[in-house]
Amino acid sequence: MISLPEVAGAGFFQIFVGISLFPPRHVNAAAWDACGVAIGVGIDAIEVDRFAAALARRPRLAERCFTEAEAAYCQSRAFPPQHFAARFAAKEAVGKALGIGMTRWREVEVVRGRGAPVARLSGRYAARAEALGVTRVLISLTHSRTDAIAVALAE
Repeated sequence: MISLPEVAGAGFFQIFVGISLFPPRHVNAAAWDACGVAIGVGIDAIEVDRFAAALARRPRLAERCFTEAEAAYCQSRAFPPQHFAARFAAKEAVGKALGIGMTRWREVEVVRGRGAPVARLSGRYAARAEALGVTRVLISLTHSRTDAIAVALAE
């Protein structure tokens, strides 16, 4: 077993603490401060066909899981199940990034804007983010005809 002082003496601990707390001398301090510190990361993948079948079997699934804005966006696309699946995966990823899983689907909303989508949190998820010191949750979505994948980064 290696003790913490031995690891720190080897430089390992200092490197990892230094990355998140102190900017290197050659990095602009304001730019460093603008970068968030990762508090949590979540990832999820959904099979589009399975999600499409779930939407067909349970017509109220979209209503229960997505806000009106999310549903309107997905319905406006050529193949809505693909976009619903991506947003569902994003909500799962956000729950994992916050360490509480997903039970209240509409409390995490995938918001499109300029650039990458972000998660708008409310209720239990906003409270959890605040308790963790999370100031924003970035999301990356990708999908094909068969799969939808999302990654969430809580900063």
